[in-house]
Amino acid sequence: MVDSLRAIREKVSQYRGSRVFYKAANGRRKAEARQGIILEAYPSLFTLFVESQNSTVSFSYADILTREVELKILPVEDGKP
Repeated sequence: MVDSLRAIREKVSQYRGSRVFYKAANGRRKAEARQGIILEAYPSLFTLFVESQNSTVSFSYADILTREVELKILPVEDGKP
């Protein structure tokens, strides 16, 4: 499991500054789906800037491992990251 978390952390770090689509579980039968930009990758968590809310959210790498959060890297559009 430690290797899995390390691999997830490295992958998120690699895509820092990239636009992503994320889907996060918010409790029973509720999910939040938005687009954001990976801002930082810290040892225990990473942060996303969500343009639609003009705010920052953070998730742990374990959230990805347990599938509480799903990330999808979006393709680069004409000059935009």
